[in-house]
Amino acid sequence: MHIEHLAMWVRDLEQMRIFYETYFGATANDKYTNVRTGFSSYFLSFPDGGPRLELMQMPGISEFPTNDPTQFMGLTHMAFSVGSPSAVDALTNQLRQDGCVVAGEPRRTGDGYYESVVLDPEKNRIEITE
Repeated sequence: MHIEHLAMWVRDLEQMRIFYETYFGATANDKYTNVRTGFSSYFLSFPDGGPRLELMQMPGISEFPTNDPTQFMGLTHMAFSVGSPSAVDALTNQLRQDGCVVAGEPRRTGDGYYESVVLDPEKNRIEITE
């Protein structure tokens, strides 16, 4: 058994697709649109062949109660392994330079991971690990 994909509602489908393609090497399938419901989505595949990420957009989906980096119960983050501490540092710095919020500076955690935490354009938490 394995995780096939995770799905996320987004406000700006194209911006989010471009973000994950640019910084995490994702490849999007052709955009799916249901004109009757207004639903659109992309499935993003990643170079390692692991789980895909489905980005979804549709009118009428409720917002979280806040737009700050406050955490909530439920799925809290995605983690991307980039291979080394220097790669964690480099990607974190690139994202910071490009205007992303770094919510957790690169560090060695108590459980042994070297990681940082950044927020994507819609404030979803991403751990970048070695």
